[in-house]
Order: sequence, then structure tokens, then C-alpha cells
Amino acid sequence: MSSPARPRMTGIGRVLVIVYGIMALAATGRSFVQIVQRFDEAPLAYTLSAVAALVYVLATLALVFSDRRAWYIVAWVAICFELVGVLVVGTLSIVLPDLFAHQTVWSGYGIGYLFVPLVLPFFGLWWLIAHRPRHAATHRLAAAVRS
Repeated sequence: MSSPARPRMTGIGRVLVIVYGIMALAATGRSFVQIVQRFDEAPLAYTLSAVAALVYVLATLALVFSDRRAWYIVAWVAICFELVGVLVVGTLSIVLPDLFAHQTVWSGYGIGYLFVPLVLPFFGLWWLIAHRPRHAATHRLAAAVRS
């Protein structure tokens, strides 16, 4: 008889998913209001806020299901995209402030969100490295050893 698998969403993993979920809600709300009320004022900035929202939603879901190989890969892609996005948009918003006259989620490296957008992908990548899903053969071998 094999013992049940240890859940992956405990401790820091659960906190990480909660923070990603909060960022997904915040970015979605912000981009929705910006696009509905003032899209014509700053279409680039507001579109980038919507992209950030989609990335946070995708990353949240991918982290929740990252014990499955496909979702694990999706999590890597989403979080790497997030990191590149916050670094590029953050740098451009400082170097070319006229390009981002209106704030996005990633402007100033996420200053409007207390730099959480800058720090979060590093924690996400660390967690993915530390919690790689085991291959199915490894699961069978571990179950056979426990028997």
C-alpha cells in the first residue's frame, strides 16, 4: 500500500500562489478600468497592463497545477515572460518616460505595487526550480520502494 503523495501547495508555495492571485486580481481590475474609461489616452500603457493581468492569471493557474508537466512548462514560460516584461517596461518607463506617461502594472519596476512585480518572478522561478515535478517512472519506483 503506497502512502498518499505530499501536496505541493503547502507553505511558501501556497503563499506564492496567493500573491500571484492577488496580483492577477489587482492587474485585471486596473487594466479593465483603464481600458474602459481612458483607453484613448494611453493605449500602449493600458494594453501592457492587460497583458500583465493575463500573465498573472496564467502564472497563478500554472503554479496551482505545476505538478503536471505541461503546466510546469507553462509556469516557466509565464514567469519568465513576466520577468522580462517587468524589466523591459520598468527600464523603458524610466529611460523614456514620455512613452509611459500613464502608469502600467510594470512601470518603474512595479513601484505602484511596492515592487512586488519585480520580486515576484524571482520567487516564482526559485519555487519552480525547487519543486520540479517528478517523472511518472520516478513515482512508480518510489511507490515500489515504499511497498
